[in-house]
Amino acid sequence: MADVHDQQTRSYNMSRIKGQDTKPEMLVRRALFSNGFRYRLHVRNLPGKPDIVLPKLKTVIFVHGCYWHGHENCRYFILPKTRTEWWQEKINGNKLRDEKNRKMLIRDGWKIITVFECALKKEKRMKTLSTIIRKLNKITEKLK
Repeated sequence: MADVHDQQTRSYNMSRIKGQDTKPEMLVRRALFSNGFRYRLHVRNLPGKPDIVLPKLKTVIFVHGCYWHGHENCRYFILPKTRTEWWQEKINGNKLRDEKNRKMLIRDGWKIITVFECALKKEKRMKTLSTIIRKLNKITEKLK
């Protein structure tokens, strides 16, 4: 099946997809900041360049797009009907890289919180953000 867009249009559309400062990421950042947590962004020298790094808590937060990270059983992860094999390979590569980075971070003593974009949709947002804050508060308590 052919792409519904010509190559130029498809290229433009793909170039508009952001990797940083996405809406789901901004929601998590705002919740953290308003609850007193300070963090660094996209730390390059950590495996996977985590979206949010809380150095004092030795914790990283990955905010994953359901599509790009192949979120299983999620309504937002649907393989395209064109170039399906290529996309499957691409997404599986992302998942393998995510797992490799996870293992390296754990080996180095980091705690990891992963949030998928679907958990930040309106109907689940407050519960998800509360859960993240609760986890971070527990980590904070253990450090005292």
